[in-house]
Amino acid sequence: MFHPKTLKLYLQQEAKNTMLVSSHASFTFVFLYCIFFSAVALSLPVSDPELVVEEVHRQINESISRRNLGYFSCETGNPIDDCWRCDKDWEKNRKQLADCGIGFGKNAIGGRDGEIYVVTDPGNDDPVNPKPGTLRYAVIQDQPLWIIFNRDMTIQLKEELIMNSFKTLDGRGASVHISGGPCITIQYVTNIIIHGLHIHDCKQGGNTYVRDSPEHYGWRTISDGDGVSIFGGSHVWVDHCSLSNCNDGLIDAIRGSTAITISNNYLTHHNKVMLLGHSDTYVQDKNMQVTIAFNHFGEGLVQRMPRCRHGYFHVVNNDYTHWEMYAIGGSANPTINSQGNRFLAPNGPFDKEVTKHEDAPESEWSHWNWRSEGDLMLNGAFFTLSGAGPGKSSSYSKASSLAARPSSHVGEITIASGALSCKKGSHC
Repeated sequence: MFHPKTLKLYLQQEAKNTMLVSSHASFTFVFLYCIFFSAVALSLPVSDPELVVEEVHRQINESISRRNLGYFSCETGNPIDDCWRCDKDWEKNRKQLADCGIGFGKNAIGGRDGEIYVVTDPGNDDPVNPKPGTLRYAVIQDQPLWIIFNRDMTIQLKEELIMNSFKTLDGRGASVHISGGPCITIQYVTNIIIHGLHIHDCKQGGNTYVRDSPEHYGWRTISDGDGVSIFGGSHVWVDHCSLSNCNDGLIDAIRGSTAITISNNYLTHHNKVMLLGHSDTYVQDKNMQVTIAFNHFGEGLVQRMPRCRHGYFHVVNNDYTHWEMYAIGGSANPTINSQGNRFLAPNGPFDKEVTKHEDAPESEWSHWNWRSEGDLMLNGAFFTLSGAGPGKSSSYSKASSLAARPSSHVGEITIASGALSCKKGSHC
């Protein structure tokens, strides 16, 4: 076992002695440090995995601090961030974000083709007759809107925020929290971008009337209390949000939802994190396609990162540093394509498995197509493969949405996951 200080000295010496060469300018000491740390963790037994977790987080925090001080190029190898974050005038070019999507939800344009709407009033939430200046007034409009916020604010909604099509929620430049009440519902609408929000402590709502357009309001039954609920939605992109501690799921997509990308998010302190697919009997979800990329699944998470049913799921270049039961699970024959992720298993001797094949005997789930390619398994983590081997099933082509980078790059790619602190006139 390495004490963290001993490990640091060892890695510093190795970094000095190594002959490793990179063509990337950002391949610096910190990146070498991450590579050697991963190699050591793979090759040596770890008697205290909590030290490993602490070391991973220390690396992330140190790297963020160094980048903020200008030690790093603004380019990280994260294709979404590299598309827009190097622009010092991002605040004047907000809509450039709509052209930076990747994965199955890359065609979500949100409110790109509409006007910018500024939320000025975080209170006065009237679910039936919302006032101009409020978030609810903006999201129900029929025309495309790019919605921003004029200052830091916490919005406690009285009922679900039911969005209309072609909307962007852009929290950059302010610290925007949606918390303490029902949260965001994307139901039978299309082209939604949610970016840069803190979504947490979401509650159930319902048994009341809620407006979903300027012309219509209707009776809502009890909601689940998800952070983001996608119900029959398409072309949806959830990016750079920080999500935690909601009543049901942090992000759930059900009832025929598809063309979704969930990227660059920081997810913490929650049990059932992400459900993709309504039920084992709801076969309409067989065409669901979801990309889960560049996210950090962090402290206090238990399971469902994600839990999949029926469809096609590309889980690529994510950082899994915490789970209690399992990370990736599913039932009803989903196709799961796991590539280039970093899995750090918890301490418990019976909690090392990344995967969980649910609600079926092995004679059945052994035919489900679940593969792991280039994933980095730390502290005894293991992925139970099933179905056709890599490259032997055409179903994997339907679960492939972008090229995975090597898992050794995951720390760099996910370093700024979650809502960003963007300042006008400087790189975000």
